[in-house]
Amino acid sequence: MEFVKNVPFFCIMLCMVSAVISSMLPRKAARWITVFLSMAVAVMNLWLLCFLLRSNESFTYMMGHFPAPWGNELRGGLLEALMTIVFSLVILSSALGGMDKQEVQIDEAKQNLFSVMLDLVLAGMVSMVYTNDLFTGYVFIEILTLASCVLIMARQNGRTMVSATRYMIMSLLGSGLITIGITITYSLTGHLLMENIHESMVALHQSGSYEGPITVVIGLFFVGVGIKSALFPFHTWLADAYSYSTPAASSILSSVVSKTYIFFLIKILYRTIGFEVIRDNRVLELMFLFGIAAMIFGSLSAISSHDLRRMCAFSSVAQIGYIYAAMGLTLEAGFVAALYHMLVHSLAKSSMFIAASSLSDVSGNSKRFSDLRGAGFRHRTAGVCFTVSAMSIVGIPPLGGFISKLYFGKAAFAYGGAHMWVMLLALALSTLLNVLYFMKTVITLYRPARHDFENPDYRPDRRANAAMWLMTAANLLAGFLAQPIADLVHRGLAMFV
Repeated sequence: MEFVKNVPFFCIMLCMVSAVISSMLPRKAARWITVFLSMAVAVMNLWLLCFLLRSNESFTYMMGHFPAPWGNELRGGLLEALMTIVFSLVILSSALGGMDKQEVQIDEAKQNLFSVMLDLVLAGMVSMVYTNDLFTGYVFIEILTLASCVLIMARQNGRTMVSATRYMIMSLLGSGLITIGITITYSLTGHLLMENIHESMVALHQSGSYEGPITVVIGLFFVGVGIKSALFPFHTWLADAYSYSTPAASSILSSVVSKTYIFFLIKILYRTIGFEVIRDNRVLELMFLFGIAAMIFGSLSAISSHDLRRMCAFSSVAQIGYIYAAMGLTLEAGFVAALYHMLVHSLAKSSMFIAASSLSDVSGNSKRFSDLRGAGFRHRTAGVCFTVSAMSIVGIPPLGGFISKLYFGKAAFAYGGAHMWVMLLALALSTLLNVLYFMKTVITLYRPARHDFENPDYRPDRRANAAMWLMTAANLLAGFLAQPIADLVHRGLAMFV
């Protein structure tokens, strides 16, 4: 076995070991451990991605070298490596961009714990991306849930405690549904490894057996992950969790934690249950309808928000709706569009939340739009990076958000019929609503400040500026390199089967 095939296992173990080490280090050293850890994970997975591009085939890694059912497996493919690179870069930028706020907003005795949780979040994400075993995936779902909850309430005040409690209640409900889905899947197939489940599911589908239980399984996974990823109408916990937590926590939760759950769902639907099975099952019609509803109602909620970070949070509900609607078309083109949009939105939203925090700092620590007038002049880096991220999400060419909407339209035309018209109309309406609240915000940032406004004594943090420029550059590259990235996603999906 080539040494590079150990990369998934090394990444997971490195994250777990780093979490243990961070708990014993001084708080500043622990923060930098997270930065270097995310850099190391990104570099190792870039090495793995180059190897997979040359070999053009996926591989499995047996944990402990014991076959099923005694051992479990990791699986390396193009999609897994690409997703891990993007997720680790977001962790890197979030850790850098939120360092100055950690020192102010988190109690000194608990700053190490925050760094430990960041390491565990990265461990959970890498494990869920690479796992080839449903039960192992569930274990790290719980680790990721608990670590995310601690990130929310690290900034201890009444609102974050309430937000964390609501997040935990909703997440545990989603986890429970996923557990029931795994239990029924194991009862039907007798397997937990994804390839073995796929073979059994295809055989059951072809024989016409257990159609009802298979439909229930698909529905349980969809609703369970939908709750955890804040799909409308399961999104009620999202606004407070994103608005009141630290900038680093908001950036990570909105950018990659929700996307990790969705990627795990894609693995379940596309390669575990099987594309041919879900294509003939009508339960994904609900996914399409919920996604369309999220595109519209998430945008309407964002328009009615008078708080910058709440607006950004509700925008995430709409963007998650795009992903689910595309998956609900049950076409390969829809899954390509969904995966590409996951990458683009992760990069844009991480930059947006860090920029929103900086814009608030130069506006008297206010997040209300009436106080943000002129903030783009007072903090030029944050103003530019927020504007670029907003333009990407709206769909201004040649940024990544514009390309992803083209892919959504392409998938809708491929499906045809009433679904095509519903998707295209929802895309048009949602884009118009995006323009209303994002362009209003950008205009506000560059309007002259109120005559009675006093500029606060604020010095921009160089680490936050570096993080914002890093994500803005990545977002621009996602647009300019859209075709190679889409081809990579297409090849990765082909490796799934």
